[in-house]
Amino acid sequence: MKFVLFSIGTRGDIEPFLAVAELLKNEGHRVICSFPAQFKNLADEAEIEFFPLSKEFLELVDGDDAKMAMGGKISFLKKLGAYIRLYKLSENVNKDLVLQQEELVAIENPDKIIYGGKAIYPVLWGIKNPGRAVFLSPVPYLTLYTKEHPHIGFKGNHGPMFNKFTYAIANYGLIKHIVSTSNRAGIKIQAGGKAIKKELQTRNAMYMLSSAIFPRPDYWPPEAKVLGYRERNKKQNWNPGEELTAFLQNHTKVLLITFGSMTNPDPEEKSSIIIRILQKHNIPAIINTSSGGLIKPADYDSKLIHFVENIPYDWIFPRVYGVIHHGGSGTTQTALKYGCASMIIPHIIDQFLWNDFVSESGAGPSGPPINKLTEKNFEEGLLALYKDESYKKTATELGKKIRAENRDAELMELLTGS
Repeated sequence: MKFVLFSIGTRGDIEPFLAVAELLKNEGHRVICSFPAQFKNLADEAEIEFFPLSKEFLELVDGDDAKMAMGGKISFLKKLGAYIRLYKLSENVNKDLVLQQEELVAIENPDKIIYGGKAIYPVLWGIKNPGRAVFLSPVPYLTLYTKEHPHIGFKGNHGPMFNKFTYAIANYGLIKHIVSTSNRAGIKIQAGGKAIKKELQTRNAMYMLSSAIFPRPDYWPPEAKVLGYRERNKKQNWNPGEELTAFLQNHTKVLLITFGSMTNPDPEEKSSIIIRILQKHNIPAIINTSSGGLIKPADYDSKLIHFVENIPYDWIFPRVYGVIHHGGSGTTQTALKYGCASMIIPHIIDQFLWNDFVSESGAGPSGPPINKLTEKNFEEGLLALYKDESYKKTATELGKKIRAENRDAELMELLTGS
């Protein structure tokens, strides 16, 4: 069969699609991945065909307005202005993305499309091709109502009735967004919003989540599956180098600190806070600078702290005691998979959800949001993470459950019918 996979977002949005693409390719299917052009290297690394989407989406996410919207010491009016500018700029970006998705589908005529939440055209294609568009999500609480939790865009649990209302509001907004973007792109939708609503509620959907983290609600439609956490092998072409190897050999209880692809308005200040507290308590750590949310200063204790620019999580997580991170779905589940006690410093949307899950499950202390990070609250969380062994014990038990899952056969049944 021929599959086209669409995902738009940061690396955390891309990795689940690469993991599924890798599985399909190994089973002999033809797979074409279509992500923002900045991720071509990841598809090349996995030796998977690639069709680039516009770079502009990620350029918006990495721009000054997005950083202001995420936090920092700015006024409410400046933050509101950043949101408004982002919305206006995103209108044309979304239109172009829809047209690029339509173009690829017209060229390739795939048997099935697998797509993420920011990809609009596959929803329209799924209306015309029932059962052939499959939604993939690495997070819960999106279009399908869950009694115990509101839509991911809302906070708190206010009971089944209010929770249900949040899904209705969010789905209404999503449908309006799909209709307006399609109209700007000149794509006609037969039956309009009603057809979109039906597609969103009855489409084949696979949630790439461990059942130990999110058990599938028994009242969900049969088309929606929770298929476990799946990651691709990212360490096969990677070498740690002598300095990193020596650092790990010289310390027995190491933390990894990473903000992944997240940025913030004050990386120097955030890095300075973290480094000062680590050095104050003589806690060894590896700091992953990645996309620039953390930076390497000119002066620090190199015997206690080691900096890397990029590191495969499936290589480093089994070698560290715990992880302090931004709370992306993949990072959270990988950390728990390898039994790492965790503290999350959430930046946006679903990362607050994962912060709640980690703290409520007992796998780590609750962390402060990035825009409220201070020496005091970071120190409190760090010491709890490092000294309270119950967090490590809980994470280890969760890791055993996550590693024991294997839903490949069910995943392939959903995608190929075999």
